[in-house]
Amino acid sequence: MILPNVRMSFGRNEARWLIRLLAGCDARRQRHWEGVLADQGIDALIDDPRAAEAVARYEGLLLAPPTLVLYVLIRRAFLERGLSSRMLADYTTALVHQFGQRDRSLRIADHDDKEYRYLVDVLADLAEAEGQRAFLLRAHLGNFALWLSGLFPDHIVSRVHRRGGPGLDYYEEMGRTGFRLAASDPFATGRSLDGLYENAAETFPAVRRALNHFSDQRLFPIPTSPVDRFLRQAADGFDPHDSA
Repeated sequence: MILPNVRMSFGRNEARWLIRLLAGCDARRQRHWEGVLADQGIDALIDDPRAAEAVARYEGLLLAPPTLVLYVLIRRAFLERGLSSRMLADYTTALVHQFGQRDRSLRIADHDDKEYRYLVDVLADLAEAEGQRAFLLRAHLGNFALWLSGLFPDHIVSRVHRRGGPGLDYYEEMGRTGFRLAASDPFATGRSLDGLYENAAETFPAVRRALNHFSDQRLFPIPTSPVDRFLRQAADGFDPHDSA
């Protein structure tokens, strides 16, 4: 199960890394950021726009704490799209981090044997599932739709043009449906996840666009089809120069 537990894992090492990145070799700036940390906590460092800029420029990125890097960049993409919920940014970061490992994106849980390569396959099993498996399938419908449409929108758009596949609006609807169903499940209420899933359902289009921006800038800066990307970004109301 994906949980919003990335942010709570940050400690002194992550804070020191951020301060070192923000201050560089300037002792005065280091004292400034240490004061910000002491007075306002690590969230103030993360939410400062300079943090994302510094992370993106950092040459030793592979040596940086991976979940911190993801959270800083995703949180900035969310804030720039008016998504202020730290819990939602936390959950999305956990989703991206876990789904990026091997074939986790195809499974409803770490050790589940069955793979789901299409959203319709999740729906088909959901029609007959009960109990905890039904809950995991509902959450996975939302998670998988967000993973695909958020990080791989160019692939979806390409399939629309080449094969007549479903567009991003289909993934948005499926994702919202999955999160709504998960929010109403007793398993979500018992784990205090119902509010998170409700928020994910309500804001799914905005979250998808924020992840698209993150993906365009950080993961796939050179598109396979520049025209398709430009048209997608224009339809979503992006300034094309944002992804330059």
